[in-house]
Amino acid sequence: MDNYFERVKSFLLDLDYSITYESAEEDVFVVENAEAGIHNLVVAIADPILIMEQYLFELKEGKPEIFQKLLVKNRDIVHGAFALDEGGRKVVFRDTLQLENLDQNEIEGSINSLELLLSEYSDELIEFSKN
Repeated sequence: MDNYFERVKSFLLDLDYSITYESAEEDVFVVENAEAGIHNLVVAIADPILIMEQYLFELKEGKPEIFQKLLVKNRDIVHGAFALDEGGRKVVFRDTLQLENLDQNEIEGSINSLELLLSEYSDELIEFSKN
């Protein structure tokens, strides 16, 4: 069996992300890159997939117009998408990748997509978080 934990860790370090938490038992990392706006990005191994999830904000109210704007923006996101947590209040960025043939470029592409989203759409996200 492949050691996905070590492979993913190596990719994250090669991409210059700081690992602020890791657990081989839970198959999870928490990473950050302050310059890129990445804080507490959870990277979890759930064979056969790798899950990357970044908390963005919490909705005070479930306003349909905010959901609509997020869904429209999903169409522009290169990798990953906006999603809601199980409670329906926390908005996250989430992406999944297949582990079997995972390479560093795939992880980099997903994280770059998040970085681009945060840089281009940050004003809107801040406004959504106020509602």
